[in-house]
Amino acid sequence: MKNPIIHRFGADMDLSSAPEEWTGAYLMPPHPLAQAAAQETTEAIHAYMADHPQSELHKRGKMFGVLVIRDPDGGYGYLRAFSAMLDGETTMDGFVGPVFKGDRLPEGHTREQSRRLQKLFFAEQYLLNNRGERRSILDIFRNEKPIIEPDEWFRRERQKAPMKSEHLPPSGAGECCAPKMLQCALENGWQPLALAEFWVGAKPQNELRREGVFYAPCSSRCRPVLRWMIGEEEAHRSYEKAQEIPVLYEDEWILVVNKPSGILSVPGTGDEPFVARMLQREAEPVHRLDQDTSGLLVMAKNAEVYTRLQRYFQRRDILKRYEAVLDSNHGGAAIPEEGDISLPLLPNPMDRPRQMVDKEHGKIAETHFRVRERRTDGSVLIDFYPRTGRTHQLRVHAAHPEGLDTPIKGDRLYGTPADRLYLHAAEIRFVHPVTGEEMYFCIESGF
Repeated sequence: MKNPIIHRFGADMDLSSAPEEWTGAYLMPPHPLAQAAAQETTEAIHAYMADHPQSELHKRGKMFGVLVIRDPDGGYGYLRAFSAMLDGETTMDGFVGPVFKGDRLPEGHTREQSRRLQKLFFAEQYLLNNRGERRSILDIFRNEKPIIEPDEWFRRERQKAPMKSEHLPPSGAGECCAPKMLQCALENGWQPLALAEFWVGAKPQNELRREGVFYAPCSSRCRPVLRWMIGEEEAHRSYEKAQEIPVLYEDEWILVVNKPSGILSVPGTGDEPFVARMLQREAEPVHRLDQDTSGLLVMAKNAEVYTRLQRYFQRRDILKRYEAVLDSNHGGAAIPEEGDISLPLLPNPMDRPRQMVDKEHGKIAETHFRVRERRTDGSVLIDFYPRTGRTHQLRVHAAHPEGLDTPIKGDRLYGTPADRLYLHAAEIRFVHPVTGEEMYFCIESGF
């Protein structure tokens, strides 16, 4: 008997390359079978949108997911799911339903009552893992770092209040696409093989999501759940530990290096290599480059010099120029030859390290840009001149619809992964904090 939840691949689909084992929740790009399932699902959702002009998808899209599975008879198919609810419903024909089948939390309670109800809700919501064990969501998150809900995060940020919170799972934990589909597969004895999550519908106002791009499961709700269900953490990218970091200038006060892509500027949460350790120097970056960004990095060798250089950055006395390639795979709006972008940014508290645009709570971020070359493949070589130094500023300003609406090539957070992020800190000019000498360095990217 045909199972209405399993979608079978067409006869023309080549299944010879189907994976034998689980390929991972964080594989980017996803396995080709998962990509094919995502394309079929996107077409089905577009048909639904055409038949439902009042659907929320026309105003604000939604994250969808597919999970390629193999049944006990050796047949291949895939599951479909959407995050949380769609058009006010938790279930729809052909989509995996919610993990927890009970009523949602009642409205109109005080904050303390709601917290008690939510705690009870999570204590009664169980997830299965690939070893046949069950554990409540409350227990899964018990030893996780506390999650601050967005409204509470904004409130405390404005009041400069300490970021403390009870160890309570974030709202919506267990309702994302991956947990829903994995729970369904594990309960029915189907082998999970490949996952893909993707956005369909209108772009959201604050977050950077767009159709045609695959996204990793979110960090706050999904990562602890996936660790329990299928024993998986987001894989750290592998780096060549012996890779040299070119030193362009060094004296007793400062150090200027050309940081390769893939190396952390400062220590991270794991054992990944970072600049000072690899150089075996007692020095701290005065400004930071993203792990995926390459280029010029200035480091201070003592606290006094660090403070002076920090003041230069705060006063915008330091000139910086970045080179980037804007991705030809994303058809953004026509990019003018030159202009300015001003979009306020703040960390997305529910999906670190992603940043989001928020005109009420965000901190001002300003960038000047100038096009250098428009290439025949549709990509654009561009110079960025940041006037502020917010986290992921250039990446968000490139990708956001109110910026250039075209992600930087290779941007695994806001665009499509490639062999690297095509963003390079190419030029920097500043006054030496001790000698008063003008310092100037320029290393072209070769993009």
